[in-house]
Amino acid sequence: MNNNLMNSENEIDNMFNNIKELVINSRNKVYNAVNTEMLNLYWNIGKAIMEIQQGDERASYGETVLEKLSQKLTNEFGKGFSKRNLERMRKFYIYFPIATTVSSQLSWSHYLELIKYQQSKN
Repeated sequence: MNNNLMNSENEIDNMFNNIKELVINSRNKVYNAVNTEMLNLYWNIGKAIMEIQQGDERASYGETVLEKLSQKLTNEFGKGFSKRNLERMRKFYIYFPIATTVSSQLSWSHYLELIKYQQSKN
């Protein structure tokens, strides 16, 4: 292999590695931004539900409200707003009532596990 071809292969490998690192870094930033926004959204939905229920998560009309709300949200936005998920969002707000304590280092799945753990302690 001549020197020019070898130098060209090395340059391509270097460019590839640089671009690969850029792509990975950008993807990580996008994931973190999406995760942070999802956590903020779910926390705010939980807060809104608790405000509607005036802090009483066992409000007599609560089940009906969540069912109807779930149907409307699902019709408008698609999956992700089942009654069960709305209940989880409400619990998310209950267990983490101060927004600044919600860490974007954890995903929604992590918080669901923490909620399950907290519920098992009660």
